[in-house]
Amino acid sequence: MEKIIRQLTQSKRILVVSHSSPDGDAIGSLLALGLSLSVLNKDLTFYNESQIPAVYRFLPHTDRIVQQIDNVSIYDTAVVLDCADMERIGNMAPRVALIPAIINIDHHVTNSGFGHFCLIDTEACATAEIVYRLITAMNIPIDTAIATCIYTGILTDTGSFRFSNTNRATFEICRQMTDLGVSTYQVAQHVYGTYSMGRIRLLNRALDSIEISKDGKISLMTLTNNMLEETGTHPEDIDGFINYAKRIEDVKVAVLIQENGNGRQHVSLRSDGSVDVADIASSFGGGGHRTAAGFSIEASTATLKKELLARIQV
Repeated sequence: MEKIIRQLTQSKRILVVSHSSPDGDAIGSLLALGLSLSVLNKDLTFYNESQIPAVYRFLPHTDRIVQQIDNVSIYDTAVVLDCADMERIGNMAPRVALIPAIINIDHHVTNSGFGHFCLIDTEACATAEIVYRLITAMNIPIDTAIATCIYTGILTDTGSFRFSNTNRATFEICRQMTDLGVSTYQVAQHVYGTYSMGRIRLLNRALDSIEISKDGKISLMTLTNNMLEETGTHPEDIDGFINYAKRIEDVKVAVLIQENGNGRQHVSLRSDGSVDVADIASSFGGGGHRTAAGFSIEASTATLKKELLARIQV
């Protein structure tokens, strides 16, 4: 951490980036660290390849997150957040990798250890927890805006404190964030409280697509681009759908296969803890946690389902 603080302090132009198709932790961590570094009067760029999901646009300064960078050569440091490997950044990964100093901050057990500086804690409940520690170590005051981003990152990555990664630090940090002015009610209302009619229609199609393995322990949900077009929705509207497939009685592993276009599929995996889905995702070139992981692959839906059913041992 000391080396990272020294690097950030000495840097002039910093790119702060998190993974494509961002969740609450990816966006919360990006904003929290970026807003904190703004205090140091650095030339900063907040970047994410994907559009910010509607449920997270309430977070302060999301308008500062750009989806395009013309020239990465101007940066002397890049901070890569919540990414198990550089490829999770998306199409910009090869260019970002050329930035002189890469700082890797993450909590995934499958993190490849990329970059020049690594701050990886697989025991942390969220990357936002590690960002909180870094900000504190830098003696940067945490205002309500930064606190809201940290709280949202932790809230969403622990599944509203329901997942097994919830620990003592989770509640202690969140208590501090509420003391700093975070409205837990407002955050919950934005993240979980309201859905568009299109998202409800999309959810209906997603639920209709669910298939259950013969032993009843694996559920598979499928979402196609046609479903998005028919309901007038976007990929970010899919966030959280896999939890419906996971909550089915007797299901040990839930799978969400999402069509990305050009023959590619993104697969999300969720487990009740009895199966290490990070290991399964790694075998397909992806990564994640024991209970939550994912990967992208070029394959037909039928072939992918068959291969996943063969590899998932429950």
